[in-house]
Amino acid sequence: MKERILDDIKNRRTEVAVIGLGYVGLPLAVEFARSGFPVIGIEIDERKARSINEGKSYVEDISDEELREVVQRGLLKATTDYSKVKDADAIIITVPTPLSKTKDPDLSYIMAAVESIKPHLKKGHIIVLESTTYPGTTDEVVKPELEKTGLKVGRDIFLAFSPERINPGDKKWKFKNTPKVLGGVDPESTEVAAALYSEVLDHLHVVSSAKVAETAKLLENTFRAINIALVNELAIMCNLLDIDVWEVIDAAATKPFGFMKFTPGPGIGGHCIPIDPLYLSWKLKTLNYNARMIEVASEINTNMPRYVVGRIQDILNDMEKSVKGSTILVVGVAYKKDVSDTRESPALDVIALLEEKGARVDYHDPFVPSITIGEKEYSSVELSKEKVKGYDLVVITTDHSSIDWKMLRDSARVIFDTKNVYREPSPNVIKL
Repeated sequence: MKERILDDIKNRRTEVAVIGLGYVGLPLAVEFARSGFPVIGIEIDERKARSINEGKSYVEDISDEELREVVQRGLLKATTDYSKVKDADAIIITVPTPLSKTKDPDLSYIMAAVESIKPHLKKGHIIVLESTTYPGTTDEVVKPELEKTGLKVGRDIFLAFSPERINPGDKKWKFKNTPKVLGGVDPESTEVAAALYSEVLDHLHVVSSAKVAETAKLLENTFRAINIALVNELAIMCNLLDIDVWEVIDAAATKPFGFMKFTPGPGIGGHCIPIDPLYLSWKLKTLNYNARMIEVASEINTNMPRYVVGRIQDILNDMEKSVKGSTILVVGVAYKKDVSDTRESPALDVIALLEEKGARVDYHDPFVPSITIGEKEYSSVELSKEKVKGYDLVVITTDHSSIDWKMLRDSARVIFDTKNVYREPSPNVIKL
């Protein structure tokens, strides 16, 4: 059976089902289709499924033209019907993995996907989990559920983990050219899953187990979270020392070895960096180990919006104004530049905290026309000279490329720049 599966993969007879067509699943589905594999996308949101079948992309990294090409060729179609996985040969799960309110792993989306495919599993199925999760999930949670069907992993079906490495908004590194990690729960699963992914990727790094692959993903984002926490704390220290943190970082970055440049900001956002390290620390707590660096880094990064609001209070006090009643414009609410994603964005926390203190807050973001924070709805305001002049303070929380930064500086009374948009000193610009 394995030889037949490998031959089908090589000759593009393998049909691939992708479960979850978000910012991870849709680029993956499109790339498999462009490589000649027939792809069926399973998406519970009927509007998204319809949009895909009409060739209209809702994911920024996939253009309508790219999507329309594979849809019109009949290589990609979307449905809300999980039973269609029975016609597929490989099933790739790319569903969200958030944290609960108590910061415990929430595997409900993974388990819902597993439960939905179980009735349709057949011998020869390849199942790959791409959703970020804690070490051991694939072996200890997913595998036992799949084997309740009577099919044995490694003999009848094959199971592997290959963590997503999508960087939203990145024009250089896409699904195809980004090196990818993959590990199966057994050697047979590793071999079969690696053969499938190798047909669409420029480079696949195969590891010895699914647990290694799961941990590698968490290390990637824990590395970033800890280093961002370091420079965030450095920003606090440099403010106390009355020196420019950005100048300090630029000076350190001239060292050609032994240093990697990270920059501070109002906090961290997105689905990965604020969440993934806590999956690792949670797992270690079950083994009676406290991952202290992760916990401290999370504490520093999580508290940055409060630090920013504290700095705003100080700035307004120097202007002989209180936060209560002040008019403040927050520029940028997406979690990173040039994307529309607001998940875990620190700007939302900054706005909420300012509102709690009685400020009147507006925001501008060319990528985010409206947002809801708590029970209040906001719409992005126009960024004009006249509008900007009316605010007591402008706070920059996301440095989108398309914003007229010169006009903003020339029109604003005072700007608090948390992203180092203004490299040169300006009398009305205060930096983080």
